[in-house]
Amino acid sequence: MVKIDLITGFLGSGKTTFLKKYARYLMDKGLNICILENDYGAVNVDMMLLSPLEGLNCNLEMVAGGCDYDCHRRRFKTKLIAMGMCGYDCVLVEPSGIFDTDEFFDVLCEEPLDRWYEIGSVISIVDASLEESLSPESEYLLASEVANAGAVLLSKTQTVPADAVTGAVMHLNRAMERVQCKRRFDAEVITKNWDDLTDADFAAIARAGYVKQSFRKQPVHQENGYSSLYYMNLSLTEGDLRERVPQLLRDSACGHVIRVKGFLRGTDGSWLELNATRQSMELCPIEAGQQVIIVIGEQLNKDAIGAYFQVS
Repeated sequence: MVKIDLITGFLGSGKTTFLKKYARYLMDKGLNICILENDYGAVNVDMMLLSPLEGLNCNLEMVAGGCDYDCHRRRFKTKLIAMGMCGYDCVLVEPSGIFDTDEFFDVLCEEPLDRWYEIGSVISIVDASLEESLSPESEYLLASEVANAGAVLLSKTQTVPADAVTGAVMHLNRAMERVQCKRRFDAEVITKNWDDLTDADFAAIARAGYVKQSFRKQPVHQENGYSSLYYMNLSLTEGDLRERVPQLLRDSACGHVIRVKGFLRGTDGSWLELNATRQSMELCPIEAGQQVIIVIGEQLNKDAIGAYFQVS
């Protein structure tokens, strides 16, 4: 059977950054892997971020979003069926930050996937600078993403004070309480700087498995208020983004903007990757990109957001 791992986490938590490190570890062990990007939006930026991994021991596949829940689930299952016949040792699924893990477990219990795949580890990534106050829908998503995780890793721990790390773990426990889940977190949460993770650490994560926990369920569909907006070929400079994106993230007139990501071509022709939340903003050099900015959040106001990008 093909081992299949889920790497999940809320918007902007750092799933793709971890996935690149984890996939490299598995490939160095000689495994033939495939990464399935199961995205929420219609444009998949993370596929481009993972492209340097693609080669003899690693393939990349995608399930595009931009459709309703039932359609997305059918696409997910169909893709897994096709991949099940390719001879991979391990499949890594990275969904969007708006994903109920029930979909992962439910699809893999259906024929013929239940005969082809063995669920390995559910790995949940949580931002150490997690917002103190989230909407009820976002709190539920956070809870659902960690409740069954065999391994929970905090990201960006090297950039926040120790009390923020403690606060993030306490937030997880409050989220568990809200959904009436008995699970609580403490020392088992991995708070180590990811640059210091060893092969032994990755081996422990790979065999972490998952935890069977019951909790109060609620549907997670696009109709709940989550949406994404896409802006292509914008005539903006790096300075424009550094000024406008932090304002956009904090402007209540735009709705509750959770994450802004994408790529920008510099004046010298080089590419920059944009990744921004209310807690941090990064514009980092990248080998290749696509001229696109994606805004993700709840109850988004298209006109107000478009004004920041000079789009009518």
